[in-house]
Amino acid sequence: MNYLTSMDSVLEKIEKGAFLTVKNGSRINTMTIGWATFGIIWRKPILMVAVRPTRYTFSIIDTADTFTVSVPSADMSKELEFCGTKSGRDFDKLKECGLKTLKAKKAGSPVIDVPGDHFECRIVFKTAMTPETLVKDYEYLYPHRDFHTLYFGEIADRYEIN
Repeated sequence: MNYLTSMDSVLEKIEKGAFLTVKNGSRINTMTIGWATFGIIWRKPILMVAVRPTRYTFSIIDTADTFTVSVPSADMSKELEFCGTKSGRDFDKLKECGLKTLKAKKAGSPVIDVPGDHFECRIVFKTAMTPETLVKDYEYLYPHRDFHTLYFGEIADRYEIN
């Protein structure tokens, strides 16, 4: 399957919010993302996501092997808002939002069981952003100096759930 087909539509939906889900051992968490990058790197289809070290998800993804991104096709603004403003340290976000997961086909992290596009990714590279490598006019995005770590995931599978 061409993993990069119809990316314009997927990126428009991600801007409204998508679920980044990670499982490591018995810990599982989902958070809302509104930024992502798709492309070809190392001759592989790659999905890059950014997670701040201050987020609970960071404590899981930073030692994980996989992540998934579920891009809802229906309005899930309430669930996305909750998962983007509440911490997994304090809430079981899946339970609070009534979200169910499905076992991924190729990744160790599950997908959120919602209609939409689903990406299963194997983490192949990560790098922490530093203020020295960021242009000055973007620093306003980091008033607390909590720069993202970038996770590059090789897309192992992409599919739609209706």
